[in-house]
Amino acid sequence: MTSVLYDAQGPRAKRRNILYTVLFVLVAAAVVWWVYDGLASKHQLDWIKWKPFFTSHQPWETYIWPGLQNTLKAAFFALIIALPLGALFGIGRLSDHRWMRAPSGVVVEFFRAIPVLILMIIANAVYSEYTTIPTDTRPLYAVVTGLVLYNASVLAEIVRAGILTLPQGQTDAAKAIGMRKGQTMIFVLLPQAVTAMLPAIVSQLVVIVKDTALGGAVMTFPELLASVRPMAANYGANTIACFTIIAVIYIALNFSLTSFASWLERRLRQRKKSDGKKGAPTTVGEPVLVMDSAST
Repeated sequence: MTSVLYDAQGPRAKRRNILYTVLFVLVAAAVVWWVYDGLASKHQLDWIKWKPFFTSHQPWETYIWPGLQNTLKAAFFALIIALPLGALFGIGRLSDHRWMRAPSGVVVEFFRAIPVLILMIIANAVYSEYTTIPTDTRPLYAVVTGLVLYNASVLAEIVRAGILTLPQGQTDAAKAIGMRKGQTMIFVLLPQAVTAMLPAIVSQLVVIVKDTALGGAVMTFPELLASVRPMAANYGANTIACFTIIAVIYIALNFSLTSFASWLERRLRQRKKSDGKKGAPTTVGEPVLVMDSAST
């Protein structure tokens, strides 16, 4: 039996695949055992190192929850600023006017090429030299600024690609009813591109959440990952346990974001389908009369 993509396997190919599967499982089991034995020999799996996270609320209230709050705060501000800026520069790159298209392209390509860590360091130095922002809040401003500059340029390309994926007929139909290019972009193209862009936007939000850890590593920003060092020092050098708990929190947070995005995308697609069915003619070939309030 054959498939469109590949031919059916013969007896030798089946035996070879079974052999490869068994070898892979054995190698994976050996790696897992090697990691487990190494951690156990270093006493990193002892219950005393994991006990504070399951029997006391002190590490959560003192270290983890404040760090998580700062991470979410930086990611939230970075997203709500970067998203409209990205949409603005993305639309600017599609403009027919060179005076708008060229500067937008320069800004996007420039900030997309610079590592976000360098942007954070430069922003921190600028705020320290030319502003009166307090020292305790300056790292937050620097982290948000670096994330905004980098992710706005990335989101601009996402917006531009999402709009370009739409059929040309959408633009032609808008022109046929007398809409200007700006009206076509705002009321026709951009709303339709949101559904296509949503997974990429949420993926970039996940990147924003993870990149907040750069501020904690370089500029003493008290985010979630930065809580590992004082927490491990306070609970008997349980570094592996601390990193594991923080990693699980990051996984749960990012999984929640992607799950919400998937749910929202399904809702938007279902709403489009339902709206299309409501506006469809009940009989094949039956014309649909659309009357606006001005005609009445």
